[in-house]
Amino acid sequence: MPFTDVEGVDLPGHTLKSVIAAVLFAGLLSSCVTTTTGGFQTNTSDEAALENYTQLALAYYEEGDMTSARRHANNALAIDSGHADAYVVLALISQREGDLNLADENFRRAIRLDRSNSRARNNYAALLFGMERYKDAFDQLEIVTNDAGYDGRAIAFENLGRAALRLDRDRDAESAFIRALQLNSNLYVSALELSLLRLKRDDQVGARQSFQQYLTIVEFFKLPHTPRALLAGIQIGTYFNDEKHVNDFSLILTTLYQESPEYKIYRSLTDAN
Repeated sequence: MPFTDVEGVDLPGHTLKSVIAAVLFAGLLSSCVTTTTGGFQTNTSDEAALENYTQLALAYYEEGDMTSARRHANNALAIDSGHADAYVVLALISQREGDLNLADENFRRAIRLDRSNSRARNNYAALLFGMERYKDAFDQLEIVTNDAGYDGRAIAFENLGRAALRLDRDRDAESAFIRALQLNSNLYVSALELSLLRLKRDDQVGARQSFQQYLTIVEFFKLPHTPRALLAGIQIGTYFNDEKHVNDFSLILTTLYQESPEYKIYRSLTDAN
């Protein structure tokens, strides 16, 4: 389960329509919100305009309209060239468009301007992880997880664990996944990875406990199993003579994932027995 999935990017949960509606309600936009200037009325305060340009930029980004997103971010910077959140939007746009060096530059600029911006650091860590700069990603996430007021802290701990795994820092990874689950018990990735780490160090009892938590979460949310999870379930089930789970997971792995590395491991274990 790669770190570069959507959970690595933290965006405010507002749709384009809701943002436009809120701005129009406040009387901050003219009838056309996509003009070059963004249509803000002349009597709007700079502070309010700055906030609304930034929210619109994020909303257009989420809609996939990079041109409008960039325009509104630049409108915000025309008001305040030191507005960190506008540089975050520009970084996200560059990242989506494949300009990774420019994205890196804009994230670093945003963090220099606002060192307490945990959302910027979290999103920067996602970029760094995707660039295989795992140590840099770990360092950013370590700062983020120390921010007790950050509302994405649970996912940040999970991502810290993922980065630690890439650095072969199993102890740090285990601690991070434990903290992630303490903050949000529905994080199935953390539960699975914690199970795998405990299995790796021959703590089968702890591995089964964490894997059961993983199963509870995926069954509740009706999520599909990955080959990684299926192999773990087979290994744990085999140790505890849980024939039903072993048979169920083996069937799914054999039916759906014969091209996966986990299936090859499963076959080698089966052949050895």
